[in-house]
Amino acid sequence: MHILIVKLGSIGDIIHTLPALSAIRQALPDVEISWVVEERSAEMLRGNSLIDNLIEVDTKSLRGGKVIEEILLGATKQIKELRRFKFDVSIDFQGLLKSAMIGKLSGARQRFGFSKDGLREPASRLLLTDQVAVPTGIHIIRKNLALAAGALNIEVPDTYFEFPIATFSEHVAEAEAIIEAVCTSPRVSESETLHSNDSPLLTRGLVQRECFAVLNPAGGWVTKLWHAEKFGVLADRIWEEHGMASVVVTGPKESELAEKAAANSHSGKLTLAEPSLKGFYELAKRATVYVGGDTGPTHIAVAAGTPIVGIFGPTEWWRNGSPRADDICVERDDIDCRVDCHRRTCSKWICMDIEVETVLTAVGERLKRL
Repeated sequence: MHILIVKLGSIGDIIHTLPALSAIRQALPDVEISWVVEERSAEMLRGNSLIDNLIEVDTKSLRGGKVIEEILLGATKQIKELRRFKFDVSIDFQGLLKSAMIGKLSGARQRFGFSKDGLREPASRLLLTDQVAVPTGIHIIRKNLALAAGALNIEVPDTYFEFPIATFSEHVAEAEAIIEAVCTSPRVSESETLHSNDSPLLTRGLVQRECFAVLNPAGGWVTKLWHAEKFGVLADRIWEEHGMASVVVTGPKESELAEKAAANSHSGKLTLAEPSLKGFYELAKRATVYVGGDTGPTHIAVAAGTPIVGIFGPTEWWRNGSPRADDICVERDDIDCRVDCHRRTCSKWICMDIEVETVLTAVGERLKRL
C-alpha cells in the first residue's frame, strides 16, 4: 500500500502532523509513505527516513502575476510528479480546498479527510471519498492522530507523542556555536550520538541542557506578537532572578524585532541569533526554557522537548500550544473577545497586553517543574 500524506504547511502545522506520521509508520512498517508539502515549508521534513518520498510543490507559483500558459504548464508538471507514484490512499491533514484538490489530482483511489466540522474549508469535503469524524475541542495533534486512526484503522498514542525530525552534524555545530557565544561550550552526554551529514538524527538524543533561555519575539500574524521591547526587559529579569543568559532568535525578515529586544536589554546577557530551522531545533534541545507566542519556532521547541512558556492571544493554547501538562501558557482570561478570535488584524489588540512580571512569574513556575 502506498499512502500520501497531504500537509502543505505551515511549519507549525507540519510539526503537529509528525506524531501522526510516526504512528502510521509504527503501525504499518511495510507501507510506502509519501508526503506532499510546499517547498517553502519543507525543511523540517527533508532527510526524514520515515518518509519514502518527499514531494515538494509550489502552489504559490500557480497564482497571480503569470499568464495562463505558464500557470497551466506549472500545474501539469506538478500533477505528473504526483501521479507517477500511483497512490492507494491519500490523507488530507490540511482541510483546505487546495489540499483536497492535490489529493484528488494524485489519483489516489481513497481520499480521506476530516468531516465537515473539522475542515477549515468545508467545501473541500466534496473532493474526498471518505470523511472521518473526530472529537471537537481537542489539541490539533490529537485531531491529526484521530484522522490517521480512522483512515487506516490503526492504534495511535494518546499521551506520549513522537516528533521525528532529521538533523545533521551541521545543525548541531550551528547550535553549539550560538551556545558558546551565550554561555559555555555545550556539554554533551555520552549517550548522545553526533551524526555525520550522511546519517540523520531522527530521535531526540540525551543532551545536557545548558543554563540559558531562548526567547522568540516573532509570529506569523501581528496580532500574535508580544511587544518585542518586553522581550529585552524579560531577558534582564531572567538574568536577575534566575542567573540565566538569553538568546533572542528570529528569522531572516525579523531583524527589527530582534533589534527592539536588544535595545531594551541592559544586562549584557542577551545574544541575538538567526539560526536555520534545524539549527534552532538543536539549540532548543539544549535550552533550559523557551518563551514565545503561537509561531513555528514554538512548535519546534515543543518537538525538541524544551520546557515551554507560551504567550497566546488570538489563538488557543489548548488547541495549538504544548500538549504537555508541565508547560505553561500566559494568556488573558479576563477578556471575552478572545473566544474564537483568530483575527490577523485588530483595532483593540488587548489580548497581548501582558506585563513582563507576569511572564517572568510563569518562567519561574516552569523552572520549578523541571
